[in-house]
Amino acid sequence: MDIFMILKLLGGLALFLYGMKLMGDGLQALASGKMAQILERLTNKTIYGVLLGAGVTAVIQSSSATTVMVVSLVNSGVMSLRQAVGVIMGANIGTTITSWLLSMVGIQSDAVFIKLLKPSSFAPILAIIGVVLYMKAKENAKQTNISHLLIGFSVLIFGMDAMSASMEPLAHSPYFENMLVAVSNPFIGILVGMVFTAIIQSSSASVGILQALSLTGAVSIGAALPIILGQNIGTCSTALLSSVGASKNARRASMIHLYFNVVGVTVFTLAFYGLNMIFNFEFLSAAVGPVAIAVIHSVFNVGSTMIIYPFSKHLVRLAEYTVPDNRVSTGYSSLHKI
Repeated sequence: MDIFMILKLLGGLALFLYGMKLMGDGLQALASGKMAQILERLTNKTIYGVLLGAGVTAVIQSSSATTVMVVSLVNSGVMSLRQAVGVIMGANIGTTITSWLLSMVGIQSDAVFIKLLKPSSFAPILAIIGVVLYMKAKENAKQTNISHLLIGFSVLIFGMDAMSASMEPLAHSPYFENMLVAVSNPFIGILVGMVFTAIIQSSSASVGILQALSLTGAVSIGAALPIILGQNIGTCSTALLSSVGASKNARRASMIHLYFNVVGVTVFTLAFYGLNMIFNFEFLSAAVGPVAIAVIHSVFNVGSTMIIYPFSKHLVRLAEYTVPDNRVSTGYSSLHKI
């Protein structure tokens, strides 16, 4: 891997991250304050909160943004912890939509209609429309936000294609293969996914980068799986940072997000790799593609929500126990009065 490949990889990564941020900003601006109002009114039941969190996150393409919004609502006293827990669970489901959109880059067919389904085929058209709209928008905020959405998506796809092209020679590199073998260790893989996602502050971007890497054909299911698990924990860093200096309930809301993902990853890891020790899953050595990554991402997040949902009240209690009320003891109060 020479310097030009590295530059192309970093350039593609820069475009990918910038495109995702531009697209997310455009979507959030179009939604304006309405999302916060909807979250506030329609979360009286936990199941409604799950559906709403999934829907909002699917629209704004960022579970981190949804969770930060929830933390801010809890901080202001508009939303209770009981209401927040459902939305946080739903956000983890909604974020899987991004991986399904990005999985279309792996579509292979000579049929014109099928080729048109590939983002790399229609992204240039969206870019042209977005730029024209941006140039005509002037003071029109709505048109400007729509142009940001279209341009952001196009830049994201171009960045992903650049990353894939730069990493293609790695498929035949023995050093790269050895590195992926090391990542196949579930604990190392989870740590890698967690740290990388915490650094770039987006599980959607992290999953997208993994999907781009999978196009080389060198990434196995065994290497991708633990990285995806770690990505779900790493994305909690955004909410944790947003709760610094906030109210106790806001900090508790961010802890609920962390506990939800940590418990989900722990249960899945113990169950899956425990069964692997018994049955020796041979498919773990098979090459993984963008669609398979989207499937794994969805199965984990939906499965975690289904398993943990009945214990949502316990998540709230655990968060309250972790971030307790600073009450002065009776003995101290009596002594102070004397």
